[in-house]
Amino acid sequence: MAFLKRYAENRGAVAGLVILAVVVAVALAAPLLMPGDPMATRGRPLLPPGGDFPFGTDMLGRDVLAGIVHGAKVSLMIGLISTVIAVLIGVTVGAVAGFFGGQVDDLLVRVTEFFQTIPSFIFAILLVAIMTPSLASIVTAIAVVTWPPIARLARSEFMSLRRREFVEAAVLSGLSRTRIIVSEVLPNAMSPLIVMGSLMIATAILTESALSFLGLGDPNRISWGYMIGAARTVFRQAWWLSVFPGLAIALTVLAINLVGEGLNDALNPHLKGRMRIET
Repeated sequence: MAFLKRYAENRGAVAGLVILAVVVAVALAAPLLMPGDPMATRGRPLLPPGGDFPFGTDMLGRDVLAGIVHGAKVSLMIGLISTVIAVLIGVTVGAVAGFFGGQVDDLLVRVTEFFQTIPSFIFAILLVAIMTPSLASIVTAIAVVTWPPIARLARSEFMSLRRREFVEAAVLSGLSRTRIIVSEVLPNAMSPLIVMGSLMIATAILTESALSFLGLGDPNRISWGYMIGAARTVFRQAWWLSVFPGLAIALTVLAINLVGEGLNDALNPHLKGRMRIET
């Protein structure tokens, strides 16, 4: 396939895909790699890396490596689910605004701009605090604050495509507007939306980590951000509690960004080297 060949030409994208595949595999195999509850005490508190605990233990004697392995699933799940919800909202709003235009477009643009005027991270903190910290509230908050950029991108794509000959032919053939949007316009607008969606996963993981760092994570589920947040008071005495989860976040976010750039180059070869994303 030409797509795979173009993607493989980007060595950074291939490396990112390999790293991401390893992270996903670790997340899926967490119960086999580190059986048991990662929140349970495994040894003496604040043991440095080495011996039975390659990444050391935390203040309560929990295995840091077990926390990273099990935390991968939570962090990736939050990033993926919140991004899917945000993309569905954004594409729906952008498609309706861009295809119909007129007063509908004006109304939806104003709604999108209203959400964009609110600082996204502060808005996410407020939403999680109101709904009480949990996985559901974190996913909801991230989705609510991240859908406007993809709505604007979808709107611009639909506005440029709705005057194309194949769309006018579909209208003349008597197809409903809903069918035209879903079967004719949307498939031709997917490339930039896929690229932006992949990058939004990285943003969602970072947002979840920041919320957990501030104590707004789910107290019953371990994640990388939760681990860093819990260790911030003992950073000087136990550096490993923050460094290893931080490296996990950095590698995962870097891998996702590399994959996003590779998708951009493969899906839009005429724009190779530039991210065709409206923010």
